[in-house]
Amino acid sequence: MNPDHTPDTDELLHGTYARLLPVGSITAEIAGSLRYARLVADGLVFAYALDRPADVRILTDPDVERVGAEELGRAAYENLMRVPVTHEEVPVEGAVLHSFYGDSHFVGSQALFLSAAVRQATGESLPHAGALVVMPSRHNLVYHPIADGTVVDAVNALAAYALGAYEDGQGALSPRVYWWHRGSLTSLTAIDEDTRSFSIQPPPDLLGLMRGLVRLDRAGRLATPAAGATAPGLAELTRATAESIAGLAQDPAAGLGDAFASAVAHALAHCAADPRAAGIDTWDAWATAVQLGSALFTGARPQECRLGEDLVRQLPATPAAPPADARAWLDALYLAIVCRESDRIRRLCQVPLETLRQDDTVDAYVLCWIDTLRTFFSERDSMDGVVEKLVATMKASGPDEVTRAPMEFVNGIDYQPVALFHRIVARDHDSFTETLAEALAEHGTYWGKSAAPRAQVALGVLAMASLAFDYGFPVAPDRPHLPLYLLNRERIEQIPGA
Repeated sequence: MNPDHTPDTDELLHGTYARLLPVGSITAEIAGSLRYARLVADGLVFAYALDRPADVRILTDPDVERVGAEELGRAAYENLMRVPVTHEEVPVEGAVLHSFYGDSHFVGSQALFLSAAVRQATGESLPHAGALVVMPSRHNLVYHPIADGTVVDAVNALAAYALGAYEDGQGALSPRVYWWHRGSLTSLTAIDEDTRSFSIQPPPDLLGLMRGLVRLDRAGRLATPAAGATAPGLAELTRATAESIAGLAQDPAAGLGDAFASAVAHALAHCAADPRAAGIDTWDAWATAVQLGSALFTGARPQECRLGEDLVRQLPATPAAPPADARAWLDALYLAIVCRESDRIRRLCQVPLETLRQDDTVDAYVLCWIDTLRTFFSERDSMDGVVEKLVATMKASGPDEVTRAPMEFVNGIDYQPVALFHRIVARDHDSFTETLAEALAEHGTYWGKSAAPRAQVALGVLAMASLAFDYGFPVAPDRPHLPLYLLNRERIEQIPGA
């Protein structure tokens, strides 16, 4: 084709693609005719390219004006989304990466519209937090959804791959790792131009998100394929909990947090085989979790912890040294509410809020929710402060405010007890019933068929349902993820050490 040929409107609409270019490819000689082009991220420029049989030509300002920026932009996007790509999952140590590749010059440019490209190629949606992505050449991109704690391993794997592929491949585009979030690309790679050295420096909001994901993942709170596939069995959890309690004899303070986490998983896992919590072994597991949660935050005198008919471990005296672990405090309170441990509830609510605020892995809404519950259980005669703090919790849980937890988890799990508590405070029986059904549906949708312990019981929802039951709200029996004999108090017995 004649390089001087001026394409007509129809040719431009059918052959133009949105394209990413290296910044260095826009020289001073051509920059004046590309006023429409824009810098979209460190090292990357957005422009339009016309794909012709013999070459690929970057459009100039007169080309864009000939069609109109809006119409050309729509066509360029649609053409880019029609680019054929091959999708492969690439396991790396600690994570799974997703690779798009193909012969087209425009595969790497699909990072501009990564969410749409992923949905088209895989049928899945990116998480609300987006994805890490690299485009080392125009022929490929590799991404990792930001959904769980594997993001830490993924960022290192992507950085190594991007640099190697950029240096070795044809059509080099960028050696950087980017964060695709809400349609924007942010570079995580810092380049020292003097030494040509590369380092990964996530922006503060992404770094906070990564830390929050790692904490949630390690605690088994996130629904991931690995969470169900590697979920320990009940016998393994029983053994691990017994060993962790026995180990407290040497140093009660050092291992108490891990012992409590193990006991919570043990209690929840019992409800897979005993969904109504009818058995004494199930009750013993829940009682032990209550004992350890209380001891972790408020201290405890020596007491027996039962993990089964013939399995008893001695919890030694522990000082009151509450850790800065907001979610563990919520677990401890939820357990105490379910097991109707009013004295333990009172003592947990005396834990200084300033201590829990030192937990920098949680969002503000978690701390607002803790403040709401502390106020509710400490100041029963006045609801004004409770309502004010509840409203603050609801506002802080919006998508524009949350920076530490994935919104899928916030909406499906974390916010549901808040919504139920709202109905309890309003004494709205009908709305509570509807909200409870929605909360249990959200729990089931979030966890699916996962075998993870936290999939078995909607702990926060159960706590609110137990509170509502005690206030005379009608709560239908035999609901999924709500152990009946804990909810209606029939299995509740006295717990040692209160």
